[in-house]
Amino acid sequence: MKKVMFTVISAALLLAGCGSNGSSSSTSSPSTGASPAASAAATASAKADPVTLRVSWWGGQARHDYTLKLIELYQQKHPNVKIESEYAAFDDYWKKLAPQAAANGLPDVFQMDVSYLTQYGTRGQLEDLTPYTTSGLLNVKDIAENSLSGGKVDGKLVAMNAGSNALGATVDTQMLKDNGITLKDDWTFGDLDAIGATLKAKGKLLAGDLRHDVYFPFYLRSVGQKLYATDGTQLGYSDDKAFVDYYTMYKKWYDSGYLLPLDKLAQKKGLAEDDEMVLGNAAATFAWSNQFIGFNTAAKRTLDIMKTPSWSQNKALFLKPSMFWSVSKSSKNKEEAAKFIDFLINDIDANKIIMGERGVPVSSKVKEALMPLLSPEQKKVFEYVAWAEKNASPMDPPSPIGSVEVEKLLKDTAEQIMYKKLTVEEGAAKFRKDANAILAKNKK
Repeated sequence: MKKVMFTVISAALLLAGCGSNGSSSSTSSPSTGASPAASAAATASAKADPVTLRVSWWGGQARHDYTLKLIELYQQKHPNVKIESEYAAFDDYWKKLAPQAAANGLPDVFQMDVSYLTQYGTRGQLEDLTPYTTSGLLNVKDIAENSLSGGKVDGKLVAMNAGSNALGATVDTQMLKDNGITLKDDWTFGDLDAIGATLKAKGKLLAGDLRHDVYFPFYLRSVGQKLYATDGTQLGYSDDKAFVDYYTMYKKWYDSGYLLPLDKLAQKKGLAEDDEMVLGNAAATFAWSNQFIGFNTAAKRTLDIMKTPSWSQNKALFLKPSMFWSVSKSSKNKEEAAKFIDFLINDIDANKIIMGERGVPVSSKVKEALMPLLSPEQKKVFEYVAWAEKNASPMDPPSPIGSVEVEKLLKDTAEQIMYKKLTVEEGAAKFRKDANAILAKNKK
């Protein structure tokens, strides 16, 4: 069982442990030469009633470090606000959040993922942010409607898009070059076998793995199908052929040693720092575009972001919110929580710290302000998402209630296939039967 690493940091420790790197002079506290406008705002905030916010997110060390700088900047601008931060790797994050939700003790502000959006959003655990957008407290006037719609459940805006994202392949270009590998613009899943064989001969992996909950649904899109039916009461396919085709390929990659063995994969925390490509053991990692910055930072060498395999087949490529920010229904400081989200989305100084790591900014003004400041690595992400915007089709609807259980079932079934406890055909039939049973509970 994975050890949960969930850190709670008091505001005092935040201020003691984090410098002000990344904030401009215009956002300094009054004692360090702030602009008159900033000083006035800070003075007004200091006179307001004290507020404590709990803010929670998942991610690796790089995201954690800069988020603490964001928190420090917000506290400088709002001296009456103290923020307690909680963070973890992705899987551990949801393990921690579930009992908090059950105890009606969710953080005031927390990161939300599309896989969990319907589950939390339909159970009355997320605040509807629409009144705050209407009042202007949460400014959305510079944000396109399609960037907002992904955070709506039953017509309510329960999650604010943190940034736009697309699937891509982060690759060690030098490793590919050293092994005589050139990736085609329209490469497909079928090309991975030959690439994996070339790398294996030189003692390298293709990748650690391809996440089942991400890449099997993507493969379904590439063959014109979807994982879930529109009403969420069953899978979106009734013929097992797509499952059999995909996992026959995947099993070949695994059996041939192109991917990390499951026992070693189980020890991973899902952090950039322990990714096999980052460690120099694999040529690629198949992930979301916003994760590129974390991989590149952790690798300490030049990486590139490439189109994901089979992106052009049946217009499989799509844009999605990289993640969301939500306010808990149980929060006693909803207005201040909405202000903090507005800061993360619209404050240019804040976004000079984020620099698109949580996805390309959804605010057109923020995006415009950042463009001249981008590093070569950040520019790669912005350019990739700009390209994806022109080549993507609409994303699937938010995953239905039960999807988390279905995705765990998919992972478990895939592992049983890799361990040869099930044939691919047996796994396909078992997954479809058990997944449909889970989703059938959604029938009214």
